Formats: sequence, C-alpha cells, structure tokens
Amino acid sequence: MSLVTIILNLLLPPLAVFLKHGLGGTFLINLLLTLLGWLPGVIHAFIVNSK
Repeated sequence: MSLVTIILNLLLPPLAVFLKHGLGGTFLINLLLTLLGWLPGVIHAFIVNSK
C-alpha cells in the first residue's frame, strides 16, 4: 500500500476504494459505512485496500 493510498484511506475512504476497485459493491458498502460514521469507513477502506 502506497503512502497516497494510506492518506486517502484516512481522509476520503470512499475515494480510496473507488480508485482501487472502481464503482461496484465494495465502493457502495464503503460509502454507506462512511456515511454512518467516519471510523467504520476508514476501517473498511484499510481492509479492502490491503488485499
């Protein structure tokens, strides 16, 4: 994982997931989690982008 990805994971989790995986189910799940609370979106972004 690059430094840019880590920074995006922290600041804008849906954007980080979108740039790595495109517009799909993973992005929508992350967007929903981020809207429900910032921390769940960040955790999900790190999990998804670390694979």
